[in-house]
Amino acid sequence: MIIYKIVGELEVLTGLHIGAGDSMVGIGAIDHPVVKDVLTNFPIIPGSSLKGKLRSLLTRHLQGEGIDFKDELPVTKRLFGSMKGTGRLIFPDLELVNFDELMAQGAESVTEAKFENFIDRMTAVANPRQIERVIRGTKFGLEIIYKLDEKNYDLKECKEDLEHLLYAINLLKYDYLGGHGTRGSGRVQFINIGIESLGEDGLDDDELKQIVQKYQS
Repeated sequence: MIIYKIVGELEVLTGLHIGAGDSMVGIGAIDHPVVKDVLTNFPIIPGSSLKGKLRSLLTRHLQGEGIDFKDELPVTKRLFGSMKGTGRLIFPDLELVNFDELMAQGAESVTEAKFENFIDRMTAVANPRQIERVIRGTKFGLEIIYKLDEKNYDLKECKEDLEHLLYAINLLKYDYLGGHGTRGSGRVQFINIGIESLGEDGLDDDELKQIVQKYQS
């Protein structure tokens, strides 16, 4: 069995909003809160959010706009799954890792309230609201598991999988994660990316380092 763990950190460059829903907003509360860990009350990045964004970016790069999942290339289906089966990648939620560092820098909280004013184009009525965002400089621990347990696997295909995953990660720095990206939110970068082998077989350490160096910038 081949198992790799892709590790590193995701750093927020501009306020990040991944919403938790706003159906229970109280008077004076933030209208659109970010999703948080129920135990720590720290913001998290759901693994599903990162998975969906990377899949979208890779598919768009390889095949252009307007591609239906059933028409995706084999590499995309292998990585992220399809209607016929699960993919080779597992995306745990990303947890905050530098709370103490942010507090030492003078931050009062790891989130901020951004005021926005939306205008109804039909009535010209203003609709002000507060959107909660994770502050810039926040870092989240990245861990993606690549698991290949087929009996007859192809190491060339495995290398192609990892290269495409890191390429998708690299594409994200030119796009955005979460909501309100066209208004400046959600710019991120990945730092200290590495690939650790946890299985008994597969690519050697030098090959893994070459893959990382190819897409690390």
